Amino acid sequence: MSASYRSSSAPVRGGELAVGLWNVPGSVDATSDAPVVVLIHGITAAHTAWPLVVEHLPPGTRVLAPDLRGRGRSNGLPAPYGMEQHAADVLAMMDHFGVRRATLVGHSMGAFVSVAFSGAHAERLQGLLLVDGGLPLDVPAGMDVDTLINTVLGPAAQRLKTIFPTKEAYRDFWRAHPAFVGQWSNVLEAYSDYDLVEGPQGLHPATAPEAMTGDSRDLYGSKVVLDALGHLPAHTALLTAPRGLTNTTPLYAPALIERIKKELPDLTVTEVPDVNHYTIVMGEAGAKAVASEAMRVRAAAG
Repeated sequence: MSASYRSSSAPVRGGELAVGLWNVPGSVDATSDAPVVVLIHGITAAHTAWPLVVEHLPPGTRVLAPDLRGRGRSNGLPAPYGMEQHAADVLAMMDHFGVRRATLVGHSMGAFVSVAFSGAHAERLQGLLLVDGGLPLDVPAGMDVDTLINTVLGPAAQRLKTIFPTKEAYRDFWRAHPAFVGQWSNVLEAYSDYDLVEGPQGLHPATAPEAMTGDSRDLYGSKVVLDALGHLPAHTALLTAPRGLTNTTPLYAPALIERIKKELPDLTVTEVPDVNHYTIVMGEAGAKAVASEAMRVRAAAG
């Protein structure tokens, strides 16, 4: 039986944060609290990236998944952005829905949000799972951060500025994307449709370009992220994808992973086989691995 879903919102600075809520049917052991999982999406995504992960969570799980400030149906929320602000929005959402403690699962930029949250509100965590994100990305020798951001996120920036004539045209864009070739599904179609909104010039992706730009620098080692990484909760795990955004070079190359293991020896690092940066949460095998690891870190946290 599929998890029940409804859309809602929570008050935050400047307005309302859009939130997707799921309840996985079934009962849990009467001696334990029902798991609460907070799912936090990537830099140009929305809460609609998570349905496959939700379907693999155990019976009785309650899920909260925001559209981060500047994305999805939260795209009208004002700047400033940044990991500290997103973490504050997540806290406000949890308070609004009466969640005292939760397992945080962050994908891509959402993992950086989760790290920032852990640094400020560790007492509200029951396990922390970072999915192909959360640890500062490498800046190649001889390249400044601005140039690197433009290189990595340039295609996304161009997509955000594109006007699409129809929903089908936007679906075609994603169907042809290297990360999804041959893997199209109803979940991806719903994700694509949700991401398209009506503007003065026509249909365009929901993420505000200034939100993506405003958040990008935090992915390369902002103070709030670096400080939080120095005090990660004991039960924190990182799942990585062997292929990146375009189904080729990974975000976390083997050399970087080895350095991370040395610098954070208590962090559990696992590569999920045969997935890319998108399908680690939006493909069946990746979603199953993420859900399983989320429950493992929750159990370890107690």
